[in-house]
Amino acid sequence: MEPTSLGDVSAPGRVAAADEGISEEELALAARNHGLPLEAMRHDVTPPGLHYVLVHYDIPMAEENAWRLSVSGLVRTPLELGLADLRALPAVTHRVTMECAGNGRARLHPRPVSQPWLVEAVGTADWTGVPLRTVLAAAGVEEDAVEAVFTGADHGVERGVEQDYRRSLPLPVDADTDVLLAYEMNGGPLPPQHGYPLRLVVPGWYGMASVKWLRGIELIGSPFTGFQQAVAYRYRQTPEDAGEPVTHIAPRALLIPPGFPDFMSRVRVVRPGPVKLEGRAWSGYGPVTRVEVSADDGRTWVDAEVTPRGPHRWGWQPWHTTWTAVAGHHTLSVRASDADGHTQPVEQPWNRGGFGNNATQRVPVLCHRPDV
Repeated sequence: MEPTSLGDVSAPGRVAAADEGISEEELALAARNHGLPLEAMRHDVTPPGLHYVLVHYDIPMAEENAWRLSVSGLVRTPLELGLADLRALPAVTHRVTMECAGNGRARLHPRPVSQPWLVEAVGTADWTGVPLRTVLAAAGVEEDAVEAVFTGADHGVERGVEQDYRRSLPLPVDADTDVLLAYEMNGGPLPPQHGYPLRLVVPGWYGMASVKWLRGIELIGSPFTGFQQAVAYRYRQTPEDAGEPVTHIAPRALLIPPGFPDFMSRVRVVRPGPVKLEGRAWSGYGPVTRVEVSADDGRTWVDAEVTPRGPHRWGWQPWHTTWTAVAGHHTLSVRASDADGHTQPVEQPWNRGGFGNNATQRVPVLCHRPDV
């Protein structure tokens, strides 16, 4: 569907004033979209109800028997596939860590006004489906096709533009990318909030690329200029800046919060002595090769032990170390580096959308004796 203008698409996303708190609209977004409770990182595979969720518009109502996926545009054989057709094709399963591009946005100053993520917009699932390249091969991609455009069934208005959620990927799609048309999550049907009955899964890219409720694939001969590609999800410094596209996930390590929490502040409480610190690390650029931990808010760092990446090339990697806690207030920090030379920054460079914010995590900890 072609977008219908309801306002000025050139109006940039808003940045909060210096003293502006979280708005009612942002709270409403936060209530609809939830992050991963960090203690759930103890699961190698995130239970579907704990995996992060971001829904741009409404969750569409879908019936599996009536669902159709069209493959059109610059193809030799246009296709109309039902779920039974897709399930009849050879299936694969990939374990993929998926992270929202806006993860960490609420920690930026000034704050981009949007879904106010802290650091919990992540999850890891086993996605089962058909490789995208299998379906494209069946359709026969014409030589002059340069991108594949994916259309979801979710429909709404963003910055004055009525639209279906649409994103594109460059061609060709080769075997090394492992892009999936997924119809199962962790061995069961996709939950409604995760794209039932069919979604795209793009390993290594931020979650905006993994179009949910997938109903159309169109092969086109020029770069896609739809809203979610050319306006949203760009690294911009100013409203006039054309920006660079958001693509691969920057490296990140997160700490499973040690001890137990204060209800409101979430400050962690531990006892003096050895404390096991553990968590997960990932990167869309390749395996994580180093995780460092600081117990003094980033002034000094020590190496943790990182589990080498195993058969799940797109999944997160466990890490662990031991910290000797002494009485007092502490701030634990953790950062990752990947094989491609990327390292998490201590302070995050700013951009208007709040995208790709992988600044090091900071976890306040209070250590005291049981009798205090």
